[in-house]
Amino acid sequence: MIYSMTGYGKAEATYNGKKIHIEVKSLNSKNLDLSTRIPSIYREKEMDIRKFAAAELERGKVELTIWCEKGTEQAGLTINPSAVASYLQQMQRISIETPGLAMPNPSELWKVLVRLPELTQVASLETVSEEEWSTVATALSQAINQLKDFRRQEGEALAQKFLNNIDSIEALMKSIEPFEKSRVEKIRTRLEERIAELPSLDIDKSRLEQELIYYIEKLDINEEKQRLTNHLNYFRETLSGPHGQGKKLGFIAQEMGREINTTGSKSNQAEMQNIVVKMKDELEQIKEQVLNVL
Repeated sequence: MIYSMTGYGKAEATYNGKKIHIEVKSLNSKNLDLSTRIPSIYREKEMDIRKFAAAELERGKVELTIWCEKGTEQAGLTINPSAVASYLQQMQRISIETPGLAMPNPSELWKVLVRLPELTQVASLETVSEEEWSTVATALSQAINQLKDFRRQEGEALAQKFLNNIDSIEALMKSIEPFEKSRVEKIRTRLEERIAELPSLDIDKSRLEQELIYYIEKLDINEEKQRLTNHLNYFRETLSGPHGQGKKLGFIAQEMGREINTTGSKSNQAEMQNIVVKMKDELEQIKEQVLNVL
């Protein structure tokens, strides 16, 4: 079963009145490209978070975001006394040194101070307990599992589309056979007519037959058809195998393209070339979507 690299997952948890939100998004990428946005309180656990996400998600452009909402009982801001004292001293000194500039009256002073930066400070430095981290880790696992379920569902849809494309290529390949058989006689007849148009040539019939066989064999596509059939079957087998086969499917699609292109170069009939164009269209759809496979 194949998995898509596109996915989304989220989870929420609550610890001591703090609401913890976790969101994980992923898109296709050749390798794992993991970016994180984590609150400062969980920075010490960032390496653990990254290792866990990398092991679970394997590949893709992944964005992992954690943010917290605190309850009113956890509003931990207090006025910074040293900042207030420093601002007052500076204001007093400036009012003394600058003629005509007086200190604002007390009722206006606080209106000025509350607009100044660093007036508040965190009441206490937060630390992460083992119990809180366990809560976060559980929520993280839930979000990533949800993303993996999303990837699996997308992968099932991709697999069905791939099978439809493969079946179409196989049917188109078989539809070439009637034109392939008739073109041999057409080629022989056309060459003989051209030779007959040449005046007074002494032609070795045996040598002519050898040259005709050589020319027709150069246009034979049986080997290309056989190799393409093998590639189609191998693609099907890989789809039903373990996940993590995206790159392998891409390589198989490239080999399918080689055989289809060679068939096209040997197809000197308009009907056959039209069929080859349709095969290329189906293959191009596979190549576009296989980039999304994990």
